[in-house]
Amino acid sequence: MNIFYRPKYQSDATQFIEQLKAKDADLEAKQRKGRELLWDKSVDRSAWSEYRAAQVAQKPYVYQTDAK
Repeated sequence: MNIFYRPKYQSDATQFIEQLKAKDADLEAKQRKGRELLWDKSVDRSAWSEYRAAQVAQKPYVYQTDAK
């Protein structure tokens, strides 16, 4: 038996999350919907490759003015 073993121990954060889930059954669905809205985007590969091809190489020192 491990001396650090705590039977059925839950941290305060875990207990808080479990209480939130118990109060609102649709909480996880709402979280997934929010994630889809902000992060899960489909990527247009052709537009991305055109964007990369159109980029101009950066100068070694950005603030250097062009000699005339």
